[in-house]
Amino acid sequence: MNDEPREAPWLLLIHQLPPKPAYFRVKIWRRLQGLGAIALKNSVYVLPAGDQTREDFEWLWREIVEGGAEATLCEARFIEGLGDAAIRALFNAARDADYDEIARELRALGDHEKAELASALRRLERRFRDVARVDFFDATGRVVVEGLLGALKARIEPAAPDTEQEAAMTKAGALTGKVWVTRRGVEVDRIASAWLVRRCVDPAARFKFVATKDYVRQADEVRFDMFEAEITHIGEQCTFEVLMARVGLADPALQSIAEIVHDLDLKDGKFAREEATGIGRLLAGIYAQTSDDDERLHRGGALFEDLYRSFGGLAARS
Repeated sequence: MNDEPREAPWLLLIHQLPPKPAYFRVKIWRRLQGLGAIALKNSVYVLPAGDQTREDFEWLWREIVEGGAEATLCEARFIEGLGDAAIRALFNAARDADYDEIARELRALGDHEKAELASALRRLERRFRDVARVDFFDATGRVVVEGLLGALKARIEPAAPDTEQEAAMTKAGALTGKVWVTRRGVEVDRIASAWLVRRCVDPAARFKFVATKDYVRQADEVRFDMFEAEITHIGEQCTFEVLMARVGLADPALQSIAEIVHDLDLKDGKFAREEATGIGRLLAGIYAQTSDDDERLHRGGALFEDLYRSFGGLAARS
């Protein structure tokens, strides 16, 4: 069930800065980066409209004008050219680049001693929070970084006992009859995980797509591949791999799919599956054809079902 919001307008900050002093240009550029603004054209920056983003741009507009430069702040709705989906994709690409940089640094911490690791983790957690604060459209890289952070923190902090809810999730049948909740704009890991749920966990499973920042979990829901989810990335494992382990699936055909999903989602080349490029291209075609999440699950699920059969997975659906 898609819970689509009304398309919100955008905020545009259009400025004209003098070539000198250079420090003023650098200062404004850094402020724009800190706000998470995206450059649509030279000196034209965009943010999604909202009380906080409007206030942020108003303060920056004032700073530019008081610095002796020119600036215009306006609301806009794009009619021709760039559409809302394309602009959201620009924001997600920028945030994913930020997350990828943090992920690379986290992966490089593997051999650090505990004291050094703790210090590095605090620094990278601060950077992660700064990026997440301006992650307006739930970029995929966020859950990857969360999984890496969680695994490294487990090395230096004693593991907390499972909550009753987490313990219940390991019991047979505990995941049936649930509403499965994830972020809007599903792609490879979420599509594959939803297919796995319907094939091996609950053929009647229902799915709900939400904006992470506004979402409050309900009692009959299981979150996956999103912030603070019950089933999501753990360390170097993508959500599909975690779900397989959680429900105790050892099917070799599913393991082959898990390796492909891992390579496409984490982009770390761990398994170097030759099929990944082709599957990724087919999925990209689905994304280009539809932004409807239910339709993406339907079409992507058929793709993964065919892939499963190609690997010799002949087990009947649950």
